[in-house]
Amino acid sequence: MRIAAIHQPGYLPWAGYFAKMMQADVFCHLDNVQFTKNGWQNRNRIKTARGAQWLTVPVRRRHPQALREVEIDGRTDWARRHLQALRTNYGRAPFFATVFPALEEVLSRTWGRLLDLNLALIDALRGLLGLAGRPAAIASSLPAREEPTGRLIDLCRALGADAYLAGEGAIGYMDFARFHEAGIRVFLQRFRHPVYPQRFGAFLPQLSVIDLLFACGPESGRVLAGAAEPPLAVTADAPPERIEGR
Repeated sequence: MRIAAIHQPGYLPWAGYFAKMMQADVFCHLDNVQFTKNGWQNRNRIKTARGAQWLTVPVRRRHPQALREVEIDGRTDWARRHLQALRTNYGRAPFFATVFPALEEVLSRTWGRLLDLNLALIDALRGLLGLAGRPAAIASSLPAREEPTGRLIDLCRALGADAYLAGEGAIGYMDFARFHEAGIRVFLQRFRHPVYPQRFGAFLPQLSVIDLLFACGPESGRVLAGAAEPPLAVTADAPPERIEGR
């Protein structure tokens, strides 16, 4: 069985994004979906002494527009402000000196498209989490229909996958029957957010994965692996079953 995970590339994604990548045999960046204003595609959260703070990449957009077409609005010095926010809030974190240079290297470049920035940051984060070298693909480079379910089925086929790893929320909207008719098994990710030492008081979940990296450094991959429970199989005529060893 070869499992594919397909996900929109966001800005500095959260821990669950990389936990899904960890459990898949091949990961596909879904870059040809519609851009969502004020979604996770161009922003994420870090922790500060006052709670969560958004880091948002300003963009120039028209509606409708695919994620891969969105351009960054370079009229503001947003990258410098993001780097300063990281220095201010994580400068005394245990692994600041290990993690910050990789982020600074990417954010110090000049970027045109949001997609290119996101993919470069995801690649840097993969390296920090010990996931470098894992197979990855770009959806727009593969043959697939535009209709959402058909697109996912076609992408799985193009990736040589006979199983698809979906997020837990997919149970509310996915047409599982079409996947089974296409000969593709569907599994639901089960991610239980890890609790680790954070700065600034009580633990705050669902931040960018950089919060975990600044706190745990090279142990972050192990922390993620421990939070990723075996996925559940979705079948038409039997209860969900776990994939052991994933």
